[in-house]
Amino acid sequence: MSPASPVIGQRAAIVDPESVVDPGAVLEPGSVIGPRCRVRSGAHVGAGAQLDRDVVIGPNATLEAAGDDIDATRVRVQAGVRIGANATICAGVTLAARCEIRPGAVVTRSVPTCAIVEGNPAIITGYIDTEIGDAHESATIGRTAASVERTPVKGVTVHRFLVHPDLRGNLTVGEFDRQVPFKPLRYFMVFGVPNREVRGEHAHRECHQFLICVHGSCSVVADDGQKRVEVTLDEPSKGLYLPPMTWGVQYKYSPDAILLVFASHYYDGADYIRDHAQFLAEAGLQ
Repeated sequence: MSPASPVIGQRAAIVDPESVVDPGAVLEPGSVIGPRCRVRSGAHVGAGAQLDRDVVIGPNATLEAAGDDIDATRVRVQAGVRIGANATICAGVTLAARCEIRPGAVVTRSVPTCAIVEGNPAIITGYIDTEIGDAHESATIGRTAASVERTPVKGVTVHRFLVHPDLRGNLTVGEFDRQVPFKPLRYFMVFGVPNREVRGEHAHRECHQFLICVHGSCSVVADDGQKRVEVTLDEPSKGLYLPPMTWGVQYKYSPDAILLVFASHYYDGADYIRDHAQFLAEAGLQ
């Protein structure tokens, strides 16, 4: 074997015949390379790592080896993931389908479906194939008409409510079952979220939700399985409606963000879908 050839450990790595491993790449024992993958020169795939189909690993990227507890510490890379040059994926991390790891990123925690991460430690900076659903309005005081804007995602709407200015303090108001298409039975608030954290990452089978960032700002990604939109909530007179069977993610929280969520149902753990692949299956899209 020449020094430029892929190095495969004594307990041979499993490489699908449709995949390409460039000269100079290292595959440690027990790693599994699925169909139509590409492992570029200098990349190091640690012991126990599992790559699904259509994964690309850039030059000099590293997937760390699993520890003694292989099931808990192996790196799992799902279908369609792109890993940039010189990125490091730490042991035990799962990269969900179609996520993108930017060059040089150090990924210490699992990455959700379609997320884009970068930095050290890596944080989510966006989601692929996501439309921006609204434009920021810098002047809201004295808004004289409420409005509802459709987004590309089925049933998801952006609501802008009236704002009444007053020297004693401004007021904004909205009405449920009129401007918001349900009556709430529950509310909760999310606050004190570090900027790198991601909330949500689930869908509801029956529950409707309405989100208002009453202080600070955060971004919400809504996904119906076919289209995805990102909406910034950055004023108390602006809300986002998420109907049932909408995958929702909240991230990019400002340090002072307070997110208020109204729900049409009491809490029921059975109403949640927490796996994106299961969400697609229940939506009839997989």
